[in-house]
Amino acid sequence: MKPWLQLVFFTCIFLIWHTEAEFFTSIGQMTDLIYAEKDLVQSLKEYIRAEENKLSQIKSWAEKMDVLTSKSTSDPEGYLAHPVNAYKLVKRLNTDWLELENLVLQDTTNGFIANLTIQRQFFPTEEDETGAAKALMRLQDTYKLDPETLSRGNLPGTKYRSSLTVGDCFGMGKTAYNDGDYYHTVLWMEQALKQHDEGEDTTVSKVEILDYLSYAVFQFGDLHRAMELTRRLISLDSTHERAGSNLRYFEKLLEKEREEKEKEKSINKTMTMTEPVVQSSAYERPLDYLPERDIYEALCRGEGVKMTPRRQKRLFCRYHDGNRNPHLLIAPFKEEDEWDSPHIVRYYDVMSDEEIEKIKQLAKPRLARATVRDPKTGVLTVASYRVSKSSWLEEEDDPVVAKVNQRMQQITGLTVKTAELLQVANYGMGGQYEPHFDFSRRPFDSTLKSEGNRLATFLNYMSDVEAGGATVFPDFGAAIWPKKGTAVFWYNLFRSGEGDYRTRHAACPVLVGCKWVSNKWFHERGNEFLRPCGRTEVD
Repeated sequence: MKPWLQLVFFTCIFLIWHTEAEFFTSIGQMTDLIYAEKDLVQSLKEYIRAEENKLSQIKSWAEKMDVLTSKSTSDPEGYLAHPVNAYKLVKRLNTDWLELENLVLQDTTNGFIANLTIQRQFFPTEEDETGAAKALMRLQDTYKLDPETLSRGNLPGTKYRSSLTVGDCFGMGKTAYNDGDYYHTVLWMEQALKQHDEGEDTTVSKVEILDYLSYAVFQFGDLHRAMELTRRLISLDSTHERAGSNLRYFEKLLEKEREEKEKEKSINKTMTMTEPVVQSSAYERPLDYLPERDIYEALCRGEGVKMTPRRQKRLFCRYHDGNRNPHLLIAPFKEEDEWDSPHIVRYYDVMSDEEIEKIKQLAKPRLARATVRDPKTGVLTVASYRVSKSSWLEEEDDPVVAKVNQRMQQITGLTVKTAELLQVANYGMGGQYEPHFDFSRRPFDSTLKSEGNRLATFLNYMSDVEAGGATVFPDFGAAIWPKKGTAVFWYNLFRSGEGDYRTRHAACPVLVGCKWVSNKWFHERGNEFLRPCGRTEVD
């Protein structure tokens, strides 16, 4: 029951209780009871209407969720392949279901609450919702998608289209704001305001949106627009204290700016008075820690690939028998050159659908957030530039693991005895691994002394990806797209044992789809005679 309804209800009860001892001695006074009872009935009706409204909201939510879950459970991976669906699932379970819980708690439906409370321990957390929001922003940046495109769900290859509400866009903006990311705050608050202005039904007020937007714009140095937005806010809520304070502060800054212009004008008579203009770079995406960010993201979009006609002529397809490996003489693998230097090849039909499903089945229960080694401490830790979950499979886990390992050995001609375990990785929404080297450049790696460095990488693609998810090499401008059942192979080291720095590569964010890969890292030890040294350092 709402507090004010409780107050009315119990006030009326108190009034009747009070007159029970006083009013019976006078009919005239008793007539007051008639009106008191009438008021009580009216307050009771209001209580009933409030309860019916609450039940109507719950029923509407249940019906909407029934339709949604029927669609999502029919094809979970296909449904979650659309990043907006993935984001909204995380947001619903972390935020929306909690709001429903608060609504239901007003009733005596203890069974549902007990069940929901038990289930909530398995729900996504605030950190998950923040991560999902940042994933959408990462996709937005990498693939140059405007907020309107993401909000409307207009993405290529999507099977289940979904859109973002005003509340969703507002939540995205708040996530960016709380992270000090004013660039995305502006983009998403503007989108929330746009959809609000178009008349979309929402519980988020324009005042809330304008409050965040005006401050974020101010952080970009756009004083005039900050004032414009703040004035709009005040026109909607004249009692908003912070907005009034901000407006006075902005006006002082503007006056100070004008005074400085006047001083400059008096010093130099030829200087003309102009209004401050925000530079075109004011709303540009800020630079970050990755020096090749632009090249890397362009390759992810399929732009800037340096596949010239001259280079194309040097690439061939052939049958590969692993240097006359007895196992491959009758059934060689189809080999295709992806790049000439460094030499990157793709093999076809490396894993069957049945093997892929078995590998995935083995890996799923063991998936954990993929880690990276801290370059300063050498300690394994999670990082925002590697967003995936991985697990490691041993040959003892299932015969299919041993079979796949043996096949990779036959194809490459390298030994798996000193190779690492088969790593299986699944990329979530916006899943990525930013540019990195597979070989170690750190002297404290314990495996360097016993097994040597990572000589080569064998990467199996275990799923098709509808959009995004390419493997790119920023140094020489190559982009390799996932294709289920194929594998790519390259050497990380020159024959001399020196690292080939051209092999710095990245796994692009998955825009639409569910990306599964497995890989095997071959080490130097045991391969000295299988891949002997060359005559120069860079052979």
